[in-house]
Amino acid sequence: VVTLYGVFTNHYSANGPSRCLLLELLDISVSELLLHSSNQGCSMWMIQHCARDVLEALAFLHHKGYVHADLKPRNILWSAEEECFKLIDFGLSFKEGNQDVKYIQTDGYRAPEAELQNCLAQAGLQSETECTSAVDLWSLGIVLLEMFSGMKLKHTVQSQEWKTNSSAIVDRIFASEGVVNSAIPAYHLRDLIKSMLHCDQGKRASAEKALCSPFFSIPFAPHIEDLVMLPTPVLRLLNVLSDASLQCEEEYEDILEDIREECQKYGPVVSLLIPKENPGKGQVFVEYANAGDSKAAQKMLTGKIFDGKFVVATFYPLSAYKRGYLYQNLL
Repeated sequence: VVTLYGVFTNHYSANGPSRCLLLELLDISVSELLLHSSNQGCSMWMIQHCARDVLEALAFLHHKGYVHADLKPRNILWSAEEECFKLIDFGLSFKEGNQDVKYIQTDGYRAPEAELQNCLAQAGLQSETECTSAVDLWSLGIVLLEMFSGMKLKHTVQSQEWKTNSSAIVDRIFASEGVVNSAIPAYHLRDLIKSMLHCDQGKRASAEKALCSPFFSIPFAPHIEDLVMLPTPVLRLLNVLSDASLQCEEEYEDILEDIREECQKYGPVVSLLIPKENPGKGQVFVEYANAGDSKAAQKMLTGKIFDGKFVVATFYPLSAYKRGYLYQNLL
């Protein structure tokens, strides 16, 4: 969940004094990631990462008795410093059993019970069924389905066919020839999404139960596109060293020093690693003190010519780097 640093009052607002929230600065949203992966879908690594992070956030909120009530791709952002997806925008959130907001959730991500409540509220009527934390699971199910398919599903989920048999549409999306993913993980993800999309909120999986899905037990490696889009404090440089450079100790040390000197232009370098053997052979890993420095370096070093080669700069998971886990092939 996004960190709130403090609250202050702006006395110079055109509409009079206004309360302002000071929140941590986050990075790219899932909405932007969907634009990058349009019609192709996100990688299983990214879907799993997002699903686990958001479910953990929801489990925490729901345990405290709160409903987010506006979960959508634009409200899920990547934290470069903590290497996780975080929930933002609690403008429609409420305490379960004490809902003070009648119109909740956004079109395309609105649970059936919230849709009914909104319609009744517009007619001046009271709904007999209260919205619960289950509305958040419905929204997340749609978000994950969009990440898998690479398609916006607003019109699909508002269609009569969806209301009649949403399960068949989910099956069709997962059976699509345009979606290329290994069978077993895809089936686990499909079942996880279906567990969140029961029309009966009483049958919908809770966040805690969803976290027990077999989908989260499968290890995935990030694609190179993931590492370009999701900033971390660690930078990975490709196409820098040849095998000959790795074998000559004197040349290796000179290159190491040159790279360190170049990288320190963008911020203090905590550590620098160039493996001489697989996995990670010839790749350059540069750990910065913070993601801001790493982002500046990635922007400036991408496409730079080093020793006659064009440098490719991506980010790299800090957690994997700290464990000494180096991905050899990232497709």
